[in-house]
Amino acid sequence: MSKKIAIHWFRQDLRLADNPALTQSSQADETITIFIQDENQDIGGASKLWLHHSLANLNKSLAEKINFYKGNPLEIIKKLVKENNITDFYWNRCYDKYSIDRDTQIKHFLQAQNINVSSFNGSLLIEPWQCKKGDGSHYKVYTPFYKELIKIRKYQPNLKKTVFNKLVKLASSATLDSLKLLKPKLTWQNIIKQWRVGEQAAAQLLEQFLTTKIKAYKTVRDYMNIDATSTLSPYLHFGEISPNQIFNAVQNLEHIGKNEEQFIKELVWRDFSYYQMYYYPQLHDKNINQKFNNFAWDNNLILLKKWQQGQTGIPIVDAGMRQLWQTGYMHNRVRMIVASFLIKNCLIHWKQGEKWFFDTLFDADFASNNANWQWVAGCGLDAAPYFRIFNPVLQAEKFEAYEYIRKYVPELKLLPNKLIAKPWEVSELVLQEANITLGKNYPKPIVDLKKSRDRALQLHNQIQ
Repeated sequence: MSKKIAIHWFRQDLRLADNPALTQSSQADETITIFIQDENQDIGGASKLWLHHSLANLNKSLAEKINFYKGNPLEIIKKLVKENNITDFYWNRCYDKYSIDRDTQIKHFLQAQNINVSSFNGSLLIEPWQCKKGDGSHYKVYTPFYKELIKIRKYQPNLKKTVFNKLVKLASSATLDSLKLLKPKLTWQNIIKQWRVGEQAAAQLLEQFLTTKIKAYKTVRDYMNIDATSTLSPYLHFGEISPNQIFNAVQNLEHIGKNEEQFIKELVWRDFSYYQMYYYPQLHDKNINQKFNNFAWDNNLILLKKWQQGQTGIPIVDAGMRQLWQTGYMHNRVRMIVASFLIKNCLIHWKQGEKWFFDTLFDADFASNNANWQWVAGCGLDAAPYFRIFNPVLQAEKFEAYEYIRKYVPELKLLPNKLIAKPWEVSELVLQEANITLGKNYPKPIVDLKKSRDRALQLHNQIQ
């Protein structure tokens, strides 16, 4: 009987447990694990940094046996197959158009070589094509999508940590450092130290969330001052934990009430983003609602730069943008506030904001990032209506963002709670007592909130 030699291709599944493709590859006599930095597929700067550390962590778990390559995946795989008598090839699926086309081409090549090739769902609660309406069409509204997913999804027990018969390190492998995912000059090198990266850290974070936070999740998740969210999004993005593991962990809790259900809804919202990307392959660069193709954006680059730097003169917006730059992360409620401000108060195309988030967020997920920006802009599926324009002052006050603002906008730390969200309304005397000079050590607002809101609504009415 001939020896079975399998390749597992790591992509966004950087874990050993609950990894269906990796589990299948481990059944072979010998397993070759590979990671290919695809020269045709760019990722953001912050994501590259996380990816480097995640791969280093995973490689350590596999006794330094991951084989690293950089270039065209098809050409690299052709060479690997030719040189190593491969009998089986496995990966977990990706759902963007480029990856689908690439993987289809590679699958056809492998089949032509009489190699057994299989792909698996390792990153979603359900495959996009499994969730359909009664007439066979896909869902365009989240709530019925959510209900259908919960109804038809079958229980999938977590797969155990993968154990191999034999792992093989190839002479052709490059080093992780040679992929040059790290950029030494970027301050993100220090930012990553604020995080624990990898599969074990993700599991511990989930356990901590379920033990100490989820019981009040629905009530307090929007409050920036409270550490109330799971912060699992970067780990999900890189597949250091699977949505299946998270879903099962919640379902196994003794009590499932409104807080637990709300958390599951957030997890399913991630699936809905992938669902949109699958059925709208141009989600990343075209409005789903094509009426917005005629919207008269200003696209003022000066305002864009002020927004990126957290120098808008709107404290909650500046706090969010500075949190992003300093931590590679931003509170979810604040993401909606800063996105609404950029799109609707500054009249800058959502794609500009999406690009900035994609480059600076550790959890810069291609599907979620684009779907969520289209949602805020009003041009996506089941989107927030365009006339829903977040008032950043009212949002800061409603969710008591006072200490959050003081943390990231220390220029304003001496202002009292009732004034810190709107320093332009503060008297000169109080500003002086707080050591603030608007326009000098803290900017004046770059737009008038009411006038810019009115103009946005006027422009929106023109495309109806």
